[in-house]
Amino acid sequence: MHRERHLVARIGWLRAAVLGANDGIVSTASLIVGVAAAAAKPSDVLVAGVAALIAGAMSMAAGEYVSVSSQSDTERADLAREREELASDSVGEHAELTGIYVKRGLDPATAAKVAEQLMAHDALGAHARDELGISEMMTARPVQAALTSAATFASGAAAPLIIAAVVHGPLMAPAVAAGSLIFLAVLGAIGARAGGAPVIRATLRVAFWGALAMAVTAGVGRLIGTAV
Repeated sequence: MHRERHLVARIGWLRAAVLGANDGIVSTASLIVGVAAAAAKPSDVLVAGVAALIAGAMSMAAGEYVSVSSQSDTERADLAREREELASDSVGEHAELTGIYVKRGLDPATAAKVAEQLMAHDALGAHARDELGISEMMTARPVQAALTSAATFASGAAAPLIIAAVVHGPLMAPAVAAGSLIFLAVLGAIGARAGGAPVIRATLRVAFWGALAMAVTAGVGRLIGTAV
């Protein structure tokens, strides 16, 4: 048998994984750099970093679960409505599916035959896939998204936190910033490879926005530290 593995099958967990790791690195590194720029004690910087890791992981999990659950609720509502329409007006639903296939390039007779056979096999599945755009590959999975986001956020946040725990004094902020940019570049390359996207473009994009976030946070931290 000929088996194919398409990259789109990874989109459910890949999006949550890349978002979680990227947010973990950027937010925690930016916080550490900002607090360090405000002339805080090393112990205060570490406490802030640990708090950012825990709070961020929980926030990512809750946010992903709520948002993906909303998508799942919408999918279920659409499927319930489609199930009712199939029960009350199967002729109209057949005509609707036929019209979809005609727009995709089939002649009316062939489209009607295809719609008839697919509805005889799995009417709801055919309409879910071709009318609503809902498929098993793309369906919403709230728990998977929440766990993936929390785990990858914590993993990403741990990287700048470890650097801050090892490097002290005036070198802490530069070391965290430099190390985080390296981690972001590696993350961008891994995400691009996993998703089949251009590696250089993804790497530069992730590193640029991470550097911008840390620079802005460091500037704000320095201003606040000077004012206080």
